Amino acid sequence: MVMVSPDLQTLPPHLDRETCDRARLARDRAFDGLFFSGVRSTRIYCCPVRPARSENVTFYATAAAAERARFRPCLRCRPETAPGSPAWMGTATTVARGMRLIEQGCLDQGSVADLADMLGVGPRHLLRLFMRHAGASPSEIAATRRVQKAKRLIDETDIPLAEIAFASGFGSIRRFNDAFQAVYKRAPSSFRRPGSRSVVPHAPELAEEAERQ
Repeated sequence: MVMVSPDLQTLPPHLDRETCDRARLARDRAFDGLFFSGVRSTRIYCCPVRPARSENVTFYATAAAAERARFRPCLRCRPETAPGSPAWMGTATTVARGMRLIEQGCLDQGSVADLADMLGVGPRHLLRLFMRHAGASPSEIAATRRVQKAKRLIDETDIPLAEIAFASGFGSIRRFNDAFQAVYKRAPSSFRRPGSRSVVPHAPELAEEAERQ
């Protein structure tokens, strides 16, 4: 495993700590999705985080980077729905291409070595690039993507959980359940109240759309 020191995990050039902190305190929604705020006292990360002492806040380029640092997603603001261009866009061509391929699900079936081959670099170099520009490994980015996609479908549709698991890229129901326990400390089913209706009714095309995202 390639170990990368914490000081290599940086935000893009146009986002420094002071800019992020001003946006956080002003609750500037123009920055939603551009960075994620982790509050060390609660171990929760989100986008427009409620005011906290600046010295207790750490900023991350990606949700996966925040989760790598053992922060949990905020259930109130739902960072998986954050708009805006991810902060890694424009930081490094190889990382940007890799992110797009991960978003397309290339790691749901393939390996990091396969991804590196597609990008024309070695696996170790790819890991170093991701750690430097995204603050997390390709596998961690892919894992966060699956959970985020599944959480959004759970919240916004009434698609059966088993269908959501596979549409989101999980290879089995067990992996789906384990991932939610690891991130939220809760089972996926706990996010659906008995008898509640979701925002969007079940439709086969929604699962197909999820697979394409």
